[in-house]
Amino acid sequence: MKKLIVSCFAVGMFLNVNAQNYWKKNAGKTAKVILTSSKTNEKMADKGTVKFEKFGQPQETDACIFVDPDFKYQKLIGIGGAITDASAETFYKMPKDKQKEILEAYFGKNGLGYTVVRTNMNSCDFSSDSYTYVEDNDTALKTFNIAHDEKYKIPMIKEAQKAIGKDFTFYFSPWSPPAWMKSNKSLFKGGRLENQYYQTWADYYIKFIKEYEKRGINIWGLTVQNEPMATQTWESCIYSAEEEGEFLKNNLGPTLWKNGYKDKKVMIWDHNRDLIYQRATTTLSDPETSKYAHGIGYHWYETWNNKTQLFDNLSETQRAFPDKFLAFTEGCKEQFKMSGIYDVSLGELYGRNMLNDFNKGTALWTDWNVLLDETGGPNHVGNFCFAPIIADTKTGEVHYTYEYYYVGHVSKFIKPNARRIGNSSNRAALTSTTFMNENGQLVTVIMNDSENDIETNLWIEGMAAKLTAPAHSIQTVIL
Repeated sequence: MKKLIVSCFAVGMFLNVNAQNYWKKNAGKTAKVILTSSKTNEKMADKGTVKFEKFGQPQETDACIFVDPDFKYQKLIGIGGAITDASAETFYKMPKDKQKEILEAYFGKNGLGYTVVRTNMNSCDFSSDSYTYVEDNDTALKTFNIAHDEKYKIPMIKEAQKAIGKDFTFYFSPWSPPAWMKSNKSLFKGGRLENQYYQTWADYYIKFIKEYEKRGINIWGLTVQNEPMATQTWESCIYSAEEEGEFLKNNLGPTLWKNGYKDKKVMIWDHNRDLIYQRATTTLSDPETSKYAHGIGYHWYETWNNKTQLFDNLSETQRAFPDKFLAFTEGCKEQFKMSGIYDVSLGELYGRNMLNDFNKGTALWTDWNVLLDETGGPNHVGNFCFAPIIADTKTGEVHYTYEYYYVGHVSKFIKPNARRIGNSSNRAALTSTTFMNENGQLVTVIMNDSENDIETNLWIEGMAAKLTAPAHSIQTVIL
């Protein structure tokens, strides 16, 4: 029984006595409301304040969002997106003033407050070409060279780092080892890392970390392999749960530690929610493997167009491994069409995933490409996708999709190290989450993806503020 209690405390699932009687300090307070509504075409509009009044037992007829500051859960590591080859190439095709605008929009003081950046080690589908950092059959890695990244990726990452400052959180993921290390002798269509190259590949990560840090880019973490169960037409590599565990336990983990990188946050899986529980319980069943893993990464592509995504798999995984953080490492809307960039459903896809992910224990949330061009690329395999910001490299115009604003309702107001707070909705159409920032500020995000306006109450310990949640809207309430 003692062991169980300790585990619960490890993930912050406890009653915070100091937060009780919240309203003794805050009775009668007002809260600021920020709204994005497709109905009125408002984007992160300041809607003034709402006042909290006494409100006893709610009735079933009262639509409510219930918040309880007495209960605190996971701490937020950060929110951000990926600077891929495609994002960086698009960025440097834009005029200088537009580059400045895009950087500010994501990373600046008046932007979305992004603090997290992910990038690809070796090429991925969102690269204009396929590349690695070594020559063929160089098992000693003497030819290792990241000159390819110095043209676009590294300069943009450094710009983001400068804008973010001390909260800069940077990690990377490989899509494929060099072809000569793999069973199918190709960067593409899956294949497996040959056993004889396990250590060479582990050493490759070390080379990458050293080269980036030599350029002043501190690496916070890494994932073992992007989508290790996906045989793609682009860069990909397959690992079973056992194989990933063996590589981490015998090669990657010890090699990181031996080189003084014990603090680098290693994330396993880095694929969809559907298999996350099976992968985590299998890979981390061995304590000698588990000690090298800090987090469990996942994507949303299992059912991204379905409102009943497998969110419960996250909470089940978090309960099984309270000492590991959950990290959303990638997601986007696929099948790009320029004509669809202003559709509110893009934002609702993000809102639905973000709010549910956080409510199930996620501590790190990373969008896919921060920037793409008017084709949804560049992409060397025609896998064109949406991004929160689309830059038309032909006209120089910058387009902000609803993805951008829906993410912003979370990332702009909820800061790193904020704690998730108890939150519940009594209406299926209203999805919500609440965090408390380190300064005690309480931030609640409410999304209504239905066709109807909903009058609701933000209820906190016997006090409530009346709100309107317009159809197809998202709002942030800051107390």
